[in-house]
Amino acid sequence: METLSLEERFKNIEHNISVIKERIAVAAKESGRNPEDIKLMAVTKTVEPMFINHAIECGIDLIGENKVQEFLSKKPYLKLDNCKAHLIGHLQTNKVKQIITEVDMIQSVDSVKLAKEISKRAQSENVTVECLVEVNIGDEESKTGLDMELLYDTLNQIAELPAIKVKGLMTIPPICDDDETLNKYFSKMHEIFIDIKSKKLDNIDMCILSMGMSGDYEAAVRNGSDLVRVGSAIFGPRIY
Repeated sequence: METLSLEERFKNIEHNISVIKERIAVAAKESGRNPEDIKLMAVTKTVEPMFINHAIECGIDLIGENKVQEFLSKKPYLKLDNCKAHLIGHLQTNKVKQIITEVDMIQSVDSVKLAKEISKRAQSENVTVECLVEVNIGDEESKTGLDMELLYDTLNQIAELPAIKVKGLMTIPPICDDDETLNKYFSKMHEIFIDIKSKKLDNIDMCILSMGMSGDYEAAVRNGSDLVRVGSAIFGPRIY
């Protein structure tokens, strides 16, 4: 694989962000929405702090990390004064204590057990933790997230917990070979989001629908996503 210089990588990041924002704007307008209502998150898994900071300099004001330890090791080197950070990967209950005061939101709450631990730790820190509830829209055994039939009951249970605030839903659809199938998953997720929003449940504030990644963010936006999580399309292929 060709090795790029630092300057080339910096230029690529700047170019990629510009292109992605343009594509988000087009997709938003196609669905009758305001492009400014869609948030672009830069997913920083395996990305070094200097490249994350360059993305922030290029206008990124939201980053997402998958792993608690990776984020905590990078955070001292990140310029986050004007940039929020979310945890988007699976969160184990034994890691909650380490992360709740370090990020602005947890996007991957997938059980009442985890929500209770967040609530407990948040109370001890005297903070309120904003979160998204992760939905396994494709009912895949290999993925985390709530099964559809458990979603409403789980939301009602989480809503009763102190010091935790549900701000919306997050999902990762199955890998699809065709756009029609992909659109069905995104459309279904949007319907569920709107249905819950219409119920106006206490302590459930449906203002964020987080769906869409590097390969499908335009389809996600056309189907109602408010927040897209883009990693490799900004930073290039991940280096493990």
